[in-house]
Amino acid sequence: VAVLGTIIDERPMFIALVSGDLTSRGLHAGNILKRVATVAGGNAGGRPDMAQGGGKDAAKLDEALGNVPDAVREMLAG
Repeated sequence: VAVLGTIIDERPMFIALVSGDLTSRGLHAGNILKRVATVAGGNAGGRPDMAQGGGKDAAKLDEALGNVPDAVREMLAG
Protein backbone atom coordinates (compact mmCIF):
# COMPACT_ATOMS: atom_id res chain seq x y z
CA VAL A 1 0.00 0.00 0.00
CA ALA A 2 1.28 3.43 -0.92
CA VAL A 3 -0.61 6.64 -0.23
CA LEU A 4 0.95 9.91 -1.32
CA GLY A 5 -0.21 13.41 -0.59
CA THR A 6 0.87 16.85 -1.70
CA ILE A 7 -0.40 20.41 -1.92
CA ILE A 8 -1.25 21.72 -5.38
CA ASP A 9 -2.67 25.22 -5.75
CA GLU A 10 -3.18 25.40 -1.98
CA ARG A 11 -5.31 22.22 -1.94
CA PRO A 12 -4.37 18.74 -0.74
CA MET A 13 -4.22 16.03 -3.40
CA PHE A 14 -3.88 12.30 -2.79
CA ILE A 15 -3.15 9.11 -4.70
CA ALA A 16 -3.28 5.54 -3.39
CA LEU A 17 -1.90 2.32 -4.82
CA VAL A 18 -2.58 -1.20 -3.54
CA SER A 19 -0.80 -4.31 -4.81
CA GLY A 20 -2.78 -7.22 -6.23
CA ASP A 21 -2.02 -9.55 -3.34
CA LEU A 22 -3.56 -7.03 -0.95
CA THR A 23 -6.61 -6.23 -3.08
CA SER A 24 -7.37 -9.96 -2.99
CA ARG A 25 -7.27 -9.71 0.82
CA GLY A 26 -9.90 -6.97 0.83
CA LEU A 27 -7.96 -3.74 0.58
CA HIS A 28 -9.43 -1.17 -1.79
CA ALA A 29 -7.46 1.95 -2.74
CA GLY A 30 -10.64 3.96 -3.30
CA ASN A 31 -12.01 3.15 0.14
CA ILE A 32 -8.71 3.92 1.84
CA LEU A 33 -8.48 7.25 0.08
CA LYS A 34 -12.08 8.20 0.87
CA ARG A 35 -11.17 8.05 4.57
CA VAL A 36 -8.03 10.08 3.98
CA ALA A 37 -9.58 12.79 1.80
CA THR A 38 -12.58 13.23 4.10
CA VAL A 39 -10.27 14.45 6.87
CA ALA A 40 -9.07 17.22 4.54
CA GLY A 41 -12.63 18.19 3.59
CA GLY A 42 -12.72 16.35 0.29
CA ASN A 43 -13.51 13.07 -1.39
CA ALA A 44 -11.88 10.37 -3.46
CA GLY A 45 -12.64 7.36 -5.56
CA GLY A 46 -11.11 4.79 -7.77
CA ARG A 47 -10.40 1.17 -8.39
CA PRO A 48 -9.24 -1.41 -5.85
CA ASP A 49 -5.65 -1.00 -7.07
CA MET A 50 -5.49 2.77 -7.65
CA ALA A 51 -7.42 5.83 -6.54
CA GLN A 52 -7.09 9.59 -6.44
CA GLY A 53 -8.77 12.39 -4.59
CA GLY A 54 -8.43 15.79 -3.09
CA GLY A 55 -9.51 18.02 -0.28
CA LYS A 56 -10.08 21.65 0.60
CA ASP A 57 -7.99 22.13 3.75
CA ALA A 58 -4.25 21.97 3.08
CA ALA A 59 -3.53 22.28 6.81
CA LYS A 60 -5.05 18.81 7.29
CA LEU A 61 -2.65 17.00 4.92
CA ASP A 62 -0.55 15.35 7.63
CA GLU A 63 -3.57 14.45 9.74
CA ALA A 64 -5.28 12.92 6.71
CA LEU A 65 -2.26 10.80 5.81
CA GLY A 66 -2.02 9.71 9.45
CA ASN A 67 -5.29 7.78 8.97
CA VAL A 68 -3.78 5.36 6.45
CA PRO A 69 -2.36 2.77 8.91
CA ASP A 70 -5.64 2.50 10.83
CA ALA A 71 -7.67 2.21 7.62
CA VAL A 72 -5.43 -0.57 6.33
CA ARG A 73 -5.51 -2.48 9.64
CA GLU A 74 -9.32 -2.24 9.83
CA MET A 75 -9.78 -3.45 6.25
CA LEU A 76 -7.43 -6.38 6.74
CA ALA A 77 -9.17 -7.35 9.99
CA GLY A 78 -12.51 -7.13 8.57
